[in-house]
Amino acid sequence: MLKGLHHNAYRCRDSEETRGFYEDFLGLPLVNAFEIKVTKTGREVKVLHSFYQMEDGSCLAFFEFPDAPFEFKAQDDYDLHIALEVAPDQLQPMMDKGKAAGIETRGIADHKIMDSIYFRDPNGYVIELTAKRDNHDEGMDPALTKPHDRLREWQASKG
Repeated sequence: MLKGLHHNAYRCRDSEETRGFYEDFLGLPLVNAFEIKVTKTGREVKVLHSFYQMEDGSCLAFFEFPDAPFEFKAQDDYDLHIALEVAPDQLQPMMDKGKAAGIETRGIADHKIMDSIYFRDPNGYVIELTAKRDNHDEGMDPALTKPHDRLREWQASKG
């Protein structure tokens, strides 16, 4: 059985630039970084793998792989975004902090069961900070939300 998220890993342009955003701006401590020199198939590489830890022990991780092509672009929210939970009283201060730092900052978005703000990290990824409302757990209860019914309706509507 799956116990939880250990880490998600993404490519980054520059490990120090990425560290500045995740550690200095968001406050996630850098807890590990190591160089990968040889893959499990024996191919020689030069990759740095770094990990930024959240309060629950899970991590966001990054690979800097300068010698391998990768298309870094400003991601659309619907294509890729990383949502991280914060306390409700942290949204406005973080929004103010992002704007003051010159980071692309959007929000506060009303999602009915949570409120969110959005930043763009140095790699083009959208980072969402989201705060649960009192009705969040009810709004995520499948007995009430009937997600399989919604999925069937969606599939049928696509024709």
